[in-house]
Amino acid sequence: RALDFPFNIVTFVLGSCPPHLGKMAAQNEVEIASPSVDIAESLERARPSQHVIDCAIGFSAGGAYGLTSVLVGQPLDTVKTRMQARADCRQSGTLSTAWHLARTQGVAGLYRGGLPVVLGGTLFRSAQFGVYEVVMKQLKQHTTPYKWGVLDWQVAFAGVCGGVARGIIEAPFDKVKVMRQCEQQWAWKTVFEGSGVTIFRNSALFCCFSVYRDIIPPLIPGGLSPFWMGAVSSNLAWLTIWPLDVIKSQRQSGLFPNHSSASLLREACRTGILFRGVMPGLARSTVANGCAMTAYKWIEEFAHTQLPKWR
Repeated sequence: RALDFPFNIVTFVLGSCPPHLGKMAAQNEVEIASPSVDIAESLERARPSQHVIDCAIGFSAGGAYGLTSVLVGQPLDTVKTRMQARADCRQSGTLSTAWHLARTQGVAGLYRGGLPVVLGGTLFRSAQFGVYEVVMKQLKQHTTPYKWGVLDWQVAFAGVCGGVARGIIEAPFDKVKVMRQCEQQWAWKTVFEGSGVTIFRNSALFCCFSVYRDIIPPLIPGGLSPFWMGAVSSNLAWLTIWPLDVIKSQRQSGLFPNHSSASLLREACRTGILFRGVMPGLARSTVANGCAMTAYKWIEEFAHTQLPKWR
């Protein structure tokens, strides 16, 4: 209303002036008013598009997922990795491995290898959810939806893309983490060892996670809370691809030099360790991914409800 005050004066003057002066004043009024219209249009064009906002929300929520997952689940991940890769832990159970590590190295031992995952975990988990959201939007806009039973090919394909994005970023961080967990020395020249199997594992893992997250809700009346949705979907995904995780840990541990992924897989089949470490792995997955999915949904819902108010 305050902005309208000068134009009210102009209108009053127009009514009081001779016709030729009124026309001149009217022209001046248009010239005065047009800059404000241009500014408004410029501000509107400067606003980020909804597509950019949705991508930012996806990456931010994914970052919250990654950080929460690392902080909550790292001790059990350390136990799982040592059971899979270290010869002295090959015959011990979950509790005995955890107890020995805590007794000899304390809490720091349980969080061994956690720093590179804290530094990279937020980034690569943010990437997997962000890329998933971007690919899903493009598929919905430019392809025809189709399902094989309950399997939506768009969900599966977007999950593979998100997993590949995560694997590319995660591989060097994960290499350092596994080396630290197995108490091996690492070097910069070795940080990409085992990257192929890491990317393959992640593409299969996040594809399965995305598919389970898509098909589970309709099967359960009333749905699941974010905690149990994250826990159930991630556990089913891990069970689906667990042998790949065993091979990945062995390749990255530095304890199996000159062994290919194929030879390690054959040896794991022969010795019956394809599901080695699955119990601490699923325990970690339940707690870490349940809490992480809660954080993910909270960030996502907060952004969708609050950002429109700020705009």
